[in-house]
Amino acid sequence: MNTYSLDQIARHLQGALQGDPDLDISGVKPFEEAGPAHITCAVNAKYFKRISKTRAGAVIVSTNAPHTDRNVIKVNNPYACFARTIALFNPPAQQKRGISPGAHVGANFSHGTGLSVAPGVVIGNDVQVGDNVTLMPNVVLGNNVTLGNDITIHPNATILDRCETGSRVIIHAGTVIGADGYGFAPDGETYVKIPQIGIVRLGDDVEIGANNTIDRGTFGATHIGNGVKTDNLVHVGHNVVVGDNTLLVAQAGISGSTTIGRHVIIAGQAGIGDHLTIGDNAVIAPQAGIAKSIEPGQVVSGTPAIPHRVWLRVQRIIPLLPDLVKDIRDLAKRIKNLEDKVP
Repeated sequence: MNTYSLDQIARHLQGALQGDPDLDISGVKPFEEAGPAHITCAVNAKYFKRISKTRAGAVIVSTNAPHTDRNVIKVNNPYACFARTIALFNPPAQQKRGISPGAHVGANFSHGTGLSVAPGVVIGNDVQVGDNVTLMPNVVLGNNVTLGNDITIHPNATILDRCETGSRVIIHAGTVIGADGYGFAPDGETYVKIPQIGIVRLGDDVEIGANNTIDRGTFGATHIGNGVKTDNLVHVGHNVVVGDNTLLVAQAGISGSTTIGRHVIIAGQAGIGDHLTIGDNAVIAPQAGIAKSIEPGQVVSGTPAIPHRVWLRVQRIIPLLPDLVKDIRDLAKRIKNLEDKVP
């Protein structure tokens, strides 16, 4: 078990320490569960009001938090620093280095230092990978795949022919990168498959959740920008462009040739139509259906999607509709009776 002094943790977080620098911390716990040997986090003012009640040895707080007698580390972003502290105490398990005898490696395989290839891995021909690449059991890399440095690919994930990743990429179990896009040309009552001859290109610092499907381009590339994070069960269609630092939440689906801007949030089960543009910093609410392009910074909800504030007003009206219909029918009868009385 790793143990760090409070001073070491503060320097790791580049925070301001208030308290005992020599206090040994042996782990990270939630606010309510932490004990004297743990560090926790007061992510907002609600938690800070209860700081005297936590048993934690130290607490990560914001730089503008009021003075307290507790051991604290003051930082600009407590939540992000708490995440870094969890990572400090829980480094990834180190896989055995080298290529397992139970792996199949094709011709002309090129790799850097720190390679780990588990049993059941299949590597095609002319594959190139960088330093510190970890391929867990049953990973498949197609022919001419290129991976950057510091890559972790979890079990049963597949990267098909000619697809590429940047560096510091994590791909979780069961994901398929580079399956054929959904392209068929009508021919009478049947359909002719359109060959999908493009690729998928992932940028740097990308994390792809479990059981994602990211289709290759018909031509060119399906592009996932730097810093993109996807949840489990996300689908990205052919020739989609996802801008840097965008978040795709579980069961979101993006149809082909749509462009997603930077810093966009697409919430769970949202569906995006094809050939659309979603502007930078837009937010798509859960289960929204997007049938037209969205301006930068817009927040939309519903199907078809409308501005979120309008959607909230609509939701308040919907339960009233039965009574409103009754009132309208009553008014219609009264108006007809009045009209019948007019000579």
